[in-house]
Amino acid sequence: MDPRDPAVPVLLRQGRLDITGRLVDASNATLFGMLSADGVELRCVYKPVRGERPLWDFPDGTLAGREVASYLVSEAAGWHVVPPTVLREGPFGPGMVQVWVDTDDERELVDVRAVTDVPPGWLGVLRARDGRGEPAVLVHADLPELRAMAAFDVVVNNADRKGGHVLAGLDGGIYGVDHGLCLHVEHKLRTVLWGWIGRPVTPEVLEALRRLQCGLTESGRGALRDELTEQITRREIKALQTRVDTLLAEPCYPEPSGYGPAIPWPAF
Repeated sequence: MDPRDPAVPVLLRQGRLDITGRLVDASNATLFGMLSADGVELRCVYKPVRGERPLWDFPDGTLAGREVASYLVSEAAGWHVVPPTVLREGPFGPGMVQVWVDTDDERELVDVRAVTDVPPGWLGVLRARDGRGEPAVLVHADLPELRAMAAFDVVVNNADRKGGHVLAGLDGGIYGVDHGLCLHVEHKLRTVLWGWIGRPVTPEVLEALRRLQCGLTESGRGALRDELTEQITRREIKALQTRVDTLLAEPCYPEPSGYGPAIPWPAF
């Protein structure tokens, strides 16, 4: 089912959720499931709050809400970079439920390549050495959808944009997943999408940022601010608003702050 199908929101919130598997390598409980209602089925990912591993820098039990809040930001901006996501009851209590994205395994968006094997038009992020000690470079594609994702990561303060969290959907869309480590009040941006440092954001990204700015003001036309209060704190909403305002005032992709690592580890 297409993630934008009108039946998706109803299935996400009201469909019967049956667990079909588990991602055993995930640091937090990540379960695969099937949502069903009236003969319609939809594959999903379910992350129960009770399965969240305590972290020293994020409050306990808040990661599922941050995933939902990140989806709300993406939708309000018009980026649609996060698959439809809700907070609901499941077999192991309340948790984040998100539409599963079928991916095109032949379409790479982030990769580690030999220095002499970088695809035309791709952008380098950092140089390193592979397991054999040969020079290598972390690179990503230069696409409008990834430019939008990079701006999204800046405003939600994504601390965990790994290469494996950037998905090329079979539907032609580009999606980002795993947004539990977002929307902290302190600067924590860690991403593999640093290829546009210092470059101006596009007019399309600027328009999306203006939509966010409007939705985050108390007098804004949108309901984003009210929706976010159900998932994150007022301080976190204020910090989000500040990041949007800052990027609009200086509409260029920022460089790493120097506060902590700039790239998550592992990078994939």
